Amino acid sequence: MTDSNMPPMPTVRFGRTGVQVPRISLGTWAYGGENLNVAGAEIGWSGHDDQKARDALVRAHALGITHWDTADVYGDGRSEALIGDILSAGLVPRDQVFLATKVGWSRGGYPHYYHPDLVRERIDQSLGRLGTDHVDVYYLHHCDFGPEDRWLEPALEVIRAARDAGKIRFIGLSDWSDHAIMRVIERVDPDVVQPYRNVTRDTFMSSGLAGHCRRHDVGVAFFSPIRHGLLLGKYSSPQKFPHGDVRNSDTAFSDQHVLNRLAENARTLRQRFGDRSAEPVLAALLATCLSDCDTGVVLLGQRNVAQVEAAARAAGLRPSDEELAWVRSLYAGIPAD
Repeated sequence: MTDSNMPPMPTVRFGRTGVQVPRISLGTWAYGGENLNVAGAEIGWSGHDDQKARDALVRAHALGITHWDTADVYGDGRSEALIGDILSAGLVPRDQVFLATKVGWSRGGYPHYYHPDLVRERIDQSLGRLGTDHVDVYYLHHCDFGPEDRWLEPALEVIRAARDAGKIRFIGLSDWSDHAIMRVIERVDPDVVQPYRNVTRDTFMSSGLAGHCRRHDVGVAFFSPIRHGLLLGKYSSPQKFPHGDVRNSDTAFSDQHVLNRLAENARTLRQRFGDRSAEPVLAALLATCLSDCDTGVVLLGQRNVAQVEAAARAAGLRPSDEELAWVRSLYAGIPAD
């Protein structure tokens, strides 16, 4: 940490990778901008600016946020290319960033998303855009491996060969469903998993995923810990985002009752933790994800310098178990997305 006005960024041993990574890590889904998938579903983010994203990456490195997560489909490679710009220009040394990307949501001209030739092609394309000869984690982006999971082994064979060739250091497994991850986790034997978790949808314990990660020393990167910003309680009226923004698929953004309750929760959290954190709402929400996972980090979207600095200020809050239970109780009954 180079800024004396910021708290030190805590790190954690990322499971059996043995690498120390920041507890608050940087997700770059939003760096792809507005986007639609082949079925026309909104899967991107509005409000993106390339230069603000580049500035955010440089500032994140300066503040110790050096685990960056991206994917081949974020803006059809745009997110990876922005990271590549920073690394290739020498603005951030490659060996000071723990870098992850993914495969699985772009079929290209192949019969399915995990065709081995596609996976092989996508690995090299990602490395080219990122301007590096290797990534630290390469994730299977979702757990739909076709009938009877028959696409899994051929895809894994390619990924393991890439690991043996030095293009990948560690293998990751991701999905929105913890139960889906658990269905294939023994076969994949990932070094890292990336599950969805926040105070409105949390099956990390009940699915058995937490126990597996503990027993097998698996690193964990929780994504969407603030539900695309919704849980911060900053929206006073129903929202409609530009076409191509994934937030349009979450009906809570247009539910005035939910927005009112989230705003009240935010006021309550500021009163409770405002003397212990410069970002009491964000810090409390992140702590609910991290408190029970010794190998875990949160992936927090940080699209500009202000968001990076807010993330850095949110580091370090350690509520008691009783306080964490109280925080979770504030969000009980809020519909999951």
